[in-house]
This record gives sequence, C-alpha cells and structure tokens, in this order.
Amino acid sequence: MAYNDELVNRVRERLSMEENIEVEEKKMFSGLSFLVNGKMCISISHNNLMCRYNAELENEVAERKGFLPMIMKGKQLKGYCYVEPIGFQKPDDFEYWIKICLDYNAIAKAAKKK
Repeated sequence: MAYNDELVNRVRERLSMEENIEVEEKKMFSGLSFLVNGKMCISISHNNLMCRYNAELENEVAERKGFLPMIMKGKQLKGYCYVEPIGFQKPDDFEYWIKICLDYNAIAKAAKKK
C-alpha cells in the first residue's frame, strides 16, 4: 500500500487536536484510513486525500482546487472524493477538508459489522 507518510502525519496531528473523538488507523482503500468514532472519516491514498463528506455539499466541493470525483463501477460516488495535493497545500484548504469530513462523521452511519 502506497501512501505519503508526511501527509499521514499531518492528518494524524490535526485529528489529535480534536476533543472527544476516538481515532483508529486502518489500512484500506489502497492506503491508510482514519476511522473516527468507528466510522471512516478521511484516508490517504498515494499523495491524495480521500474525503467522506455530506453529499449535499457535492456542488461546493466540486468547485474546490484539487477535487477529483470518486468513480466506482463507472459511476460517481457522491459524498466521496479524492483531493490532489494542490487542493490542500495551504493550511486553510487543508482545514476545509478536515472540517467537512469531521462534520459529516458526526452524523454518518457506521458500516454494518460483518
């Protein structure tokens, strides 16, 4: 699995600043995912972020620099995207992506246990 260790540390450090959350790191989606309170929140795949956010924000996030839609089985998966490094290099941009992922995580449903 290939992922950018520097980006992993950046996300890890940022999530550690949050209160009242439990963070688990898990290798999945061809990278490293951060599960917050048992739910997939944000992942690092190669040099990109993979974000999970409220699908109602789709039009807003699609306008952001670095946005790449997530395509599964030929269809765009709303509420998920990849973000290229140009889209999160600046601290304010990085914070935007972390915030929308954490905001959605608070209301997202956990995956069913197998």
